[in-house]
Amino acid sequence: MKSIQSIAFLMVLSLALFGCKKHFEDINTNVNSPVNVEPDLLLRQVIYNSGDNMSYEGFVAGNLLSQHFSMVDFNLFDRHNLSQPQLGGNPWPVLYKNLRDNEIILSKVEEDEKYRVYEGPARIMKAYLAQMLTDIYGDIPYSEALQGASGNVTPKYDSQEDVYLATGGIIDQLDRAIAAIDAYNSVETLGGDILFNGDLNKWRRFASSLKIKALMRISDRDGDVALDIPGALQDLVTEGMYMMTNADNATFTFSSSQPNSFRMQQLRVGDFNLYVMSKTADTIYQALNDPRFEVLFRGTGNDPLIYNGLINGIDNSQTTISLSDYSLPGTIFRENTGVLKCNFMTAWETQFLLAEAALKGYISAAPQTLYEEGVTNAFAYWNVAMPVTYLTLGDAAYGATDPLEQIITQKWIGNCINSYESWIEYSRTGFPNLLPVSASLNGGMYPVRLPYPADEGALNAANYSVASASTNGNSVNAKVWWDVF
Repeated sequence: MKSIQSIAFLMVLSLALFGCKKHFEDINTNVNSPVNVEPDLLLRQVIYNSGDNMSYEGFVAGNLLSQHFSMVDFNLFDRHNLSQPQLGGNPWPVLYKNLRDNEIILSKVEEDEKYRVYEGPARIMKAYLAQMLTDIYGDIPYSEALQGASGNVTPKYDSQEDVYLATGGIIDQLDRAIAAIDAYNSVETLGGDILFNGDLNKWRRFASSLKIKALMRISDRDGDVALDIPGALQDLVTEGMYMMTNADNATFTFSSSQPNSFRMQQLRVGDFNLYVMSKTADTIYQALNDPRFEVLFRGTGNDPLIYNGLINGIDNSQTTISLSDYSLPGTIFRENTGVLKCNFMTAWETQFLLAEAALKGYISAAPQTLYEEGVTNAFAYWNVAMPVTYLTLGDAAYGATDPLEQIITQKWIGNCINSYESWIEYSRTGFPNLLPVSASLNGGMYPVRLPYPADEGALNAANYSVASASTNGNSVNAKVWWDVF
């Protein structure tokens, strides 16, 4: 009897298994994880994820490199041991993840004409993310990157010159984006756009401002490349389709509470309290008598009316400090993030770039006018009233000191939330005057690039070894191509 029962059980089990196998894909498909994502969701994700993560990276790492902040503890990065990221200092995976998702948008544009409206914005985001990568690291996987689906999981490293100037590079992507937007005449609207709410005209201005930045970034190479950099800059100025007012800014505002608040609101207070005003920032704001420090920082714990900065890169084993003696970052970065903007590109940054171009004779324009427009817009961006004599008396008055230093210093102040840019511009120009770190772990040298992540040596060994050799063993002191300062 048991034998008959066992045979019957096995027959029923076999039928059940056959039935499961027959409908396996239907039953085991996760309806909450679709394999085909619409471009509007991808664009929203690329903008928010890259902006959110790079704003955080800018706060915890870029602000140390650019000396807006210094760190009171756990500060190997602040002492320029950049191979030991702590709370931040590794933007590589963030930027490549978003380049990958952005590439999916471009592939969908090629597959279906109804998505053509996404071409311009996606090319602009590709140029933006690629420029950030190459400016931070130098040579990077680019032309062969993001081809894992087709079997290439070990892409070559492209030279920074090619990332900027080759077909498919940064400037070419921006030119193609502008052409795509100018040519677009269909009825489909741009979804998922948390920067400009679907306004293609503003995306076009964004592209022109990014091209101005790219041209100025490589401007010291003018004469070494086939591109006529001053001529290209003048064409953009003559056309007049770049960011001119804060209404054109490529920004989005964080929320006042989770999940879309600025990341430093979401970390424990002990992590936030590791950061204080740097001595460099203290010195610059005092010299300019600049009231923006009251938004970007807060008074000391001992006296809320007193602001005090700490020298970067202290040796904790040799130095004892009291946190209450120094100024923490302002409430805008933690308690009040609903007024903090994620900054991709702004009118004031564009105006400072053009002021420099005019100062150097690249374009026909008045550098003082552009400088003053930039300062005015930067004050408004941070919601601070500009003193009536700020641009006429003292060190901020154009020409009171070296005009180039004034332009770059004002850009440095404005970019406190986007401060990898401040560090990159310091590498390019030598301004503002950053102070030596207290206890350098880099031989007293100021780093000019981040090292490639250790994972690259394991996952892309042959190509990594070539890139490492060209940077003196992946040295943070090896200058990138455009850096001739």
